[in-house]
Amino acid sequence: MSQPSLVTQLSHYILDTLWQLSQCCNCFPANPSLRLNGRSFKILRLLGEGGFSYVYLVQSPGDPTLYALKKIRCPFGQESVSQALKEVEAYSLFSPHPNIIHAVDHCVEDDKGGEGNKTVYILLPYYRRGNLQDAINANLVNHARFPERRLMVLFLGVCRALKAMHQYRVKGAPGGETSRKKAKKVRVQAAEADREAEAAAVQANTSRRRRDNGDTEQEPLMEGEVMAAQEGMEEGQMRSYAHRDIKPGNIMISDNGTQPVLMDFGSLAPSPTPVTSRALALQIQDQAAEHSTMPYRAPELFDVKTGTVIDTKVDIWSLGCTLYACLVGKSPFEARSEETGGSLSLCVLGGDWRFPDEGPAEAKRGKQRVTDAEAPKKKEDVVSEPVKEVVRACLRVEPAERPDIDQLTAMVEEVVASLPDEGDVAVEME
Repeated sequence: MSQPSLVTQLSHYILDTLWQLSQCCNCFPANPSLRLNGRSFKILRLLGEGGFSYVYLVQSPGDPTLYALKKIRCPFGQESVSQALKEVEAYSLFSPHPNIIHAVDHCVEDDKGGEGNKTVYILLPYYRRGNLQDAINANLVNHARFPERRLMVLFLGVCRALKAMHQYRVKGAPGGETSRKKAKKVRVQAAEADREAEAAAVQANTSRRRRDNGDTEQEPLMEGEVMAAQEGMEEGQMRSYAHRDIKPGNIMISDNGTQPVLMDFGSLAPSPTPVTSRALALQIQDQAAEHSTMPYRAPELFDVKTGTVIDTKVDIWSLGCTLYACLVGKSPFEARSEETGGSLSLCVLGGDWRFPDEGPAEAKRGKQRVTDAEAPKKKEDVVSEPVKEVVRACLRVEPAERPDIDQLTAMVEEVVASLPDEGDVAVEME
């Protein structure tokens, strides 16, 4: 299987480093630029990075609109174009939805000097307020916290985004056929790019494989599982999808500060998924380890067992962890493992967590009133009981005991209605 040459990899890292340095050094006369499907963009600064991907703040000359440009390197054998474009495929399928991000544009380009290597560019809307994790970090620094009602309104928006995924109906919604065609087009494009990469890799490594006597087995290419899961289904039939990586960092905040926008669908999977063999169990477990963030990962993804079913309840668990993190500052299992010095995974598998103002007995029962000795000194630091109940409902170790998205949405709507109105002030993150 082809691997990118050391020179090719180093050239990429050097270029990205230069783009970053150009923001803090006066020796560069202008910002770097690139072209996306014939349109020019200036790279203003690096927003974030991880693995083979970088996200830049970009702007097209003459257009005041700012965008986030995600650059994903796809060295064949390490990351396929299909996997990289999985996000675009999903965004196209669920678009338009006010609480799900959409891809403005995308393209696949050949790496210069790379043996079949590709780079995927995805142009996304830019949200100046950042994401929920940015807000959590700001709260920790400023010793502040989310006003509960505003937080629960944001949480309700995330529930509505997940409802669109958990209860997606094939060509069911107005404009659904257009979205379906767009998603299928992305899938075809990704498959063609992967075939080109495979052909180039095969050609470049023919002599090496001959020397190895044909013992090197190539991994199968990623299938376009987002749209493939709908094949043979009739119009209006439900095809559920699970996000599998709900966390504060994947929930953007609209510029008005009142609307959440769910993003990063690289971990998206059709649901339910029956675990019919040990090999499939290990595959799901490995994918979860790679794509689902550990402090927010459901226990059934830590130890996938044959004969079980992985379904949308994994997202309900992650929602509970996300809400807790917004209230306390970190995932419940990060907090508990740091408190006890124990393993995070064992805390998750055992459902070992508690609110800061709870003792062991209260955490276990989830109903006992806080005693005066255990109560925090500041009343404003206390999490209200209705909000606690939402977290408790989500963090049931057994998936069957967790609410589905309709039940959770109804619960959150009741909580929002019960909390005092705090006005229309937006959640501040700057």
